[in-house]
Amino acid sequence: MSKLKGLLLTQGMHGMISQVEGLAKALDIDFTHHKVELKSIWKLVPPKFTPISQNVYKKVEDNDFDIIISCGRKSVIPSIHLKSISKKKIFNIHIQDPKIDFNHFDFIVAPEHDGINGDNIISTKGAIHYLSEKEIVENKDYLNSFIKKDERKIWCLIMGGPTKYYDYSTKNMKHIFSMFYKLMKKHDFQLVVIPSMRTPINTIHYAKEFFGEKHTVIMNVDKKAYLSALALSENIVVTCDSSSMISEAALTGKPIYVANILPKKNDKRFQRFRNLFRELNITRNLGEEIENWNYEKLDETNRVAKIIKEKIQS
Repeated sequence: MSKLKGLLLTQGMHGMISQVEGLAKALDIDFTHHKVELKSIWKLVPPKFTPISQNVYKKVEDNDFDIIISCGRKSVIPSIHLKSISKKKIFNIHIQDPKIDFNHFDFIVAPEHDGINGDNIISTKGAIHYLSEKEIVENKDYLNSFIKKDERKIWCLIMGGPTKYYDYSTKNMKHIFSMFYKLMKKHDFQLVVIPSMRTPINTIHYAKEFFGEKHTVIMNVDKKAYLSALALSENIVVTCDSSSMISEAALTGKPIYVANILPKKNDKRFQRFRNLFRELNITRNLGEEIENWNYEKLDETNRVAKIIKEKIQS
């Protein structure tokens, strides 16, 4: 029996790509990924006030698919419209709260901290993603040519980037880096700094300057370096702005510390996420006493895929 075909729709951001591709791989479907582009004024209009029409978005050049997986506000209307005009049975899955009538979708996959409920809602603890334990293990040795060859244990700092809630100012970065400086004096570990697509280049250079030659700062976005750091590190630190990378790190079962940044505006939704992960014994805050602890590895992507597979087959 041939595999089902998937059409993935996102705005092209790393966190969204990770979620749709992660679910597609877990569902074991062949897929193509399309970056959604809305036309003119529709870029600014919420989905609930937008007509379900081809006039709203640039045409998607693909009509051979069985499943649509979308993520992000801009992909809501294209997903609904493409399902409505298809001549065959299409299942459409939206990741995150679509902010529109839930009945437009067969499944909505949303984190618990979004606080939405319904018959077609699958709630997750944190974000689903495209990482797998197999990939992490396979890339373990990748950083061997980068890191300093000595007996120190390895910690990694995984950095997101500025958002409307969190500012990557020199002041904020210095606060986080200074906490590491104190910890390194006490515990003598080697730090590996991993940037993401959102990390400002000046922040990466500042990390290189601050930590010096005894530590390793990866200067470019490098997925293999990211996977290797997750495999090699005794402790993982992730900046508070990235719920997706905190969720990805939770696949390892290793202690995760959250590097907090004072928010510019109310970040209650992100606080709910971080509180949940703390209650699940996954995270602590950077700056708290260093300790070792265990938790059940979090693999929400495969759990969600199993639920969807069973419902599609039935």
